[in-house]
Amino acid sequence: MKSWSGRSGLAKVDLYTRVTAYMLMWSAVLVLGMLLLVRPVRHEAPLLLVVAAPLLALANGVLGHRLLRRAMDAYLKPGTVLPPREVLPAAAAGAATAGAVLLEAATADLAELLPGMLGAALVPFLAGHCLMHRVRTVALHQALLAGALLVLVPLTGQDTGQSIVTVLIVLFVTGWLAVTVRLSLWVLGVVFELREARDVQARLAVAEERLRFGRDLHDILGRNLSVIALKSELAVRLARRERPEAVDQMIEVQRIAQESQREVREVVRGYREADLRVELEGARGVLDAAGIDCSVESAFDFGVESVVESAFDSGAESAFNPGVGSAFGPPGTGLPYEIRSALGWVVRETTTNVLRHGDARRCAIAVRAEEDTVLLTVENDGVREDGGSGAGTGLLGLRERLAAVGGTLEAGPGDGGTFLVTARVPLARAGVRR
Repeated sequence: MKSWSGRSGLAKVDLYTRVTAYMLMWSAVLVLGMLLLVRPVRHEAPLLLVVAAPLLALANGVLGHRLLRRAMDAYLKPGTVLPPREVLPAAAAGAATAGAVLLEAATADLAELLPGMLGAALVPFLAGHCLMHRVRTVALHQALLAGALLVLVPLTGQDTGQSIVTVLIVLFVTGWLAVTVRLSLWVLGVVFELREARDVQARLAVAEERLRFGRDLHDILGRNLSVIALKSELAVRLARRERPEAVDQMIEVQRIAQESQREVREVVRGYREADLRVELEGARGVLDAAGIDCSVESAFDFGVESVVESAFDSGAESAFNPGVGSAFGPPGTGLPYEIRSALGWVVRETTTNVLRHGDARRCAIAVRAEEDTVLLTVENDGVREDGGSGAGTGLLGLRERLAAVGGTLEAGPGDGGTFLVTARVPLARAGVRR
């Protein structure tokens, strides 16, 4: 079993909700057991009832616990119907316990204890029952319970006024329990739906990127392959007629094929490369969607705050080549493409690690110049005991990428129980003027 700190936020909410429901139910069983052992019951009720009633209360709690567990699972999975073997034993145990309480009240002076004893006797079954039916059905069953109690409670010797008060107290206790348990499970169900919605959103984002990549390949290859097919057909016809123009057509087919190959490589290269600006925006969006507060700061003028697409407003050539005026600011104030790519991979990998290997609530990403060095730091909290070693193939690959541009990578525990990743690349090596 995982410890509390080793669980995700959703698992913590799930555990807290279920344990709270169990505690409410078993608290009622404990209260009933204590009330069944008070002096008036021990001295005035028959010995058989004094012994049997606590045993019935314990059996009621065990069967009610099982019913509540199955009812919570069924409530979180709409359409699930509990079999009778789960419901009937718990209902019989609750009814038997309530019957024993009424029988004891009829043979002893329990006017003051009867409301609490009846409410505690019915809680174990009703805790799961309120999750098995619609609100209207639960309210109808509460009304039927009130009618039955109005008939049975006076048999214990209470007058009309006392009987009405007893029934009202029992209805309040059981109604409060039903509202509490049902609302708690409703909130848990909403949390599960939000998690599922985020998973769907992530899958849609991946599917959309695949479609974009497919459209790019279709745009590049569709026209060229059509031309290749037509020219190949023409070359075949010319060759059958022994015309020398067939060679020229095949040379043209070869040229178009080589051009298509080059364009496909460019598309794949652009698909696989990482850019710091795009990765910073992507990290902030992904972490915010995961409920992690992400702050991004940069001392370089490539406009982290603006929309990613604006990076291409002044043309792809100026945006990705150093020394050319672009959305990254005047010449020399931005970062060269190879440096942005290496640091972009650092942001991508560390963002993935924050999502996979921790339970973070806050993440801070900063890019700044420090002593002729461009410095990228990623710091997050919520580090798990087994997730902060700083080792792994991902970080090893980042060190290799940074080494190609003269940079270094450090990863380890930070201040206040955080995890800090620091990437440094010399500005002189990067060719950036401060």
